[in-house]
Formats: sequence, C-alpha cells, structure tokens
Amino acid sequence: MKLLPLVLSLSATALLAPLAPATAQTTTAPKPAAKPASAKPPLARSAVKAVEERTPIDEDSDVALTEADLAVAERVHVGQIACELGAAVQITPAKKQGFFIVQVQNARNQRYFMHPVASRTGAIRLEDPKRGALWLQLGNKSMLMSQKLGLRLADECMSPEQQTVASEMKRNPPRSLLEPLDPPAGTPGTPPTMPLATSK
Repeated sequence: MKLLPLVLSLSATALLAPLAPATAQTTTAPKPAAKPASAKPPLARSAVKAVEERTPIDEDSDVALTEADLAVAERVHVGQIACELGAAVQITPAKKQGFFIVQVQNARNQRYFMHPVASRTGAIRLEDPKRGALWLQLGNKSMLMSQKLGLRLADECMSPEQQTVASEMKRNPPRSLLEPLDPPAGTPGTPPTMPLATSK
C-alpha cells in the first residue's frame, strides 16, 4: 500500500513536465523583425528641393551677340563677389562666348544664364530672359534683381575693383547733379564782383 502514493506522485510529475516549456514560450514576447541594412530613409522635402535647384541650367540660347555686346562682356567682373547680409554671387564665363553663369550663393543657390544687353546709361547689364533675372554692374557696386518677382536677390555686391572706386568716391564725393555750377568771373550775364570795403 505504500507504493500507491509514490506511483501517483511520479505520474503527476510526468504529466506536468511537458507543460513547462509551453508556459515559458507563451510569456516570451516575439522580437520585431530587423530592418534590412540596405533600406534608406526617404529624402526630406528640403533636400529634394535643394537637389532640384542644383540641376544644370539650360545653356542653349539662340541669342546672337554683336561686336558691341562682346566688348561689354569683356568688362564684366568675374569670380566670387561679396554682397551685403553675407550673400555672395559667383560669376563664371560660360562655354559660349559672351555668356555668363551667375549663381547666388545662399540657401537656394539660384543659377542664371546671362548675356550682355545694351544700356543707355553706360552701366553693364546682363539678363536671363527665360528666368527674368537682371545683373546690373555699376562703377562702385552691382546688384542682382528678379524682374518676375520685382525684388533684389543680392545687393551692394562689390568686386575688388568696385571697392576701390567706392573708397575713392567716399574720399572725393562726386558733384551732385542738382548743385549749380559756379560760372567763372567776368562771363556775360554774371554780376560784377564788388570789392571788399577796407577800413581807413
């Protein structure tokens, strides 16, 4: 009779043994599947826009430059030109003679394909008619304007030559157009000069 409890305990142990691993499996949470190493996150919207704006510009132009236009092109200041507010404009001669690639070095990096245009004022004028942009080079400064938007994209731009002219203009300001000219003494129509009174 003493063997009956022993047999019952051994039977209970045998029945419960297979259940232990199953219980352990139910308590373990499944691991998430690892992402493949080759997967790349999608580009941000700003990055896509920057890539689009750095694409090569269309340099195919049917504009035929005259000898006068080519002479003006030789006077265009090239290289990196510093502007106000930390901006800069890079002017590079294009493969086509007399044409230039003008790039604003800022957050948007606008690029234009420009050529000389005759100006009555004597200023050097480059235009990109497709994109509606204008580069105006004066003796002491230059500026880049968007004719489509009606605003200046870069202002107070100065090459080393223009900085020299601007410094000279500060030392010797040019005569104002509104200031009357002093006619030489003795010319017709001018009142005679009265002698100063002397004390006796």
